[in-house]
Amino acid sequence: MRGTRRALPPTVRAASLAQVGLVVLTGLATVLTVLLRDELLDEWYRRHPTGIEPPAFAPVAVVLFVTYALLAAVLLVFFRGGHREARWGLTLLAAFFAFTMVVLVRQDPPPLFVALAVACALVDVGVGALLWRRETTAFLRGPAAA
Repeated sequence: MRGTRRALPPTVRAASLAQVGLVVLTGLATVLTVLLRDELLDEWYRRHPTGIEPPAFAPVAVVLFVTYALLAAVLLVFFRGGHREARWGLTLLAAFFAFTMVVLVRQDPPPLFVALAVACALVDVGVGALLWRRETTAFLRGPAAA
């Protein structure tokens, strides 16, 4: 435990809020995946007329969302506590998430999912930038280095 709680710099608060926003957007995409299952299946059959069976979109989306949200929550607790390693974890999570968005868009999903993927990618870039700002680095080095 680090003792007394330090004030969070604006970049740490903003990175935390942006990460929470990303989780919310991902949750919205998950809900839409469940609700728009038929549209996703129609799009699948349009692109794969040879009879390839579609994946189970809803269970995969739910498991991915739960895993992502819980990992982000745990990393945010450590990040806001001043643990430098959590920044690396959040950075890797952002990189993996950006890669996932590229894969999603390359699959030619319905336009609503493309819009969500682009919004997520933009927020993801913002999270990455905020994680590596000078003020964030000073916070993670501790009060003696600041």
